[in-house]
Amino acid sequence: MNKVSVIGIKTFSHHGCLEEEAIIGNEYIVDVELTTDFKESAEKDDLSKTIDYVIVNRIVEEEMAIRSKLIETVGYRILNRLKNESFELAHARIEIKKINPPINGNVNYVSITVEEDC
Repeated sequence: MNKVSVIGIKTFSHHGCLEEEAIIGNEYIVDVELTTDFKESAEKDDLSKTIDYVIVNRIVEEEMAIRSKLIETVGYRILNRLKNESFELAHARIEIKKINPPINGNVNYVSITVEEDC
């Protein structure tokens, strides 16, 4: 098996349980790692036989644009969209990092990870 990764997708989104988060928004970074078999695409030099990074990025941006209280919810939406694409996935891992979260502490980010065999 092989891995296709799209790391560091940056969005400005409005997720969170606090009403202020819906108004102000926050920075997020999303990492996507997809396990697949892309041997045939490598041999034939054919993008249609592998995972297109452009589609992965588009899915992440579209799902991050839909407000949710929990980034856990967004992580599963991204996972489900990726699984419903025509990708031949064996495994998927999505990490969403919320930069400078509004918690009473000094942290760089909080994150969730959704990981699943497909």
